[in-house]
Amino acid sequence: MLAAKLSYQAIGVRIAPAAPGGDFSPLATNGVMLREVLRRIDDTGVTVFDVEIARLNADFTPDRFARFVETAGRLKASAILVAGDDPDEARLTESFATFCRAAAPYGLTADLEFMPWTAVKNARAALRIVTNAGEPNGRVLVDALHAARSTTTLDDIANLPRQLLSYAQLCDAPAGIPASDDELIHTARCARLLPGEGGIDLPGILRALPGDLPFSIEIPNHEWLPKLGAEEWGRRALVAARRIVARAAEGKAS
Repeated sequence: MLAAKLSYQAIGVRIAPAAPGGDFSPLATNGVMLREVLRRIDDTGVTVFDVEIARLNADFTPDRFARFVETAGRLKASAILVAGDDPDEARLTESFATFCRAAAPYGLTADLEFMPWTAVKNARAALRIVTNAGEPNGRVLVDALHAARSTTTLDDIANLPRQLLSYAQLCDAPAGIPASDDELIHTARCARLLPGEGGIDLPGILRALPGDLPFSIEIPNHEWLPKLGAEEWGRRALVAARRIVARAAEGKAS
């Protein structure tokens, strides 16, 4: 309801935790909650765009994600956010291909997000895995934070084929790359900034991406969200995102 009030076109839903004990909405196991979400989708017209998070590790089996993928399908989502945690790239590539095939009957893409503390550390690795998997619904997901805090370059982003991109994620953070994985993870999960309020070259990243690409806003912040409340934080996020997208478009046109 809040997304509709603030004029968001779609939302993302986390139906599995990013890490053990992390926050998530148990839609895959709570039928009452799922039915309520579906009712609100019908009432507001605000759709679910992406569902997260599917972490593919060395013990991956498609059965483990059967209910997850089915729930994403019932939500009529477009994309599933996938993380790669298996250091054996050949095995991870096969697991990703298998996951893609499981998602395909529901009309879902599987969007592999590179993160510098995972086995898929940059855009080049993600592109390699998705390309070698060879599944038509395999995609690469660019998160501005991870693009800025990995060895990914603007050329790497510009070289991602349009057909391998479903959407990208916007946020900001202080400039520079933290020295430890713990610091990287803390910012990603607890301390992201509104677009334009940090040191990430967001206009450069946006100009490297296709102009017709949808964007989501991912800005968990454990300091400002409680202070401002979800409605004000969401309002500021949308205003900031629109401002930075417009700025990037002006630069691309000039």
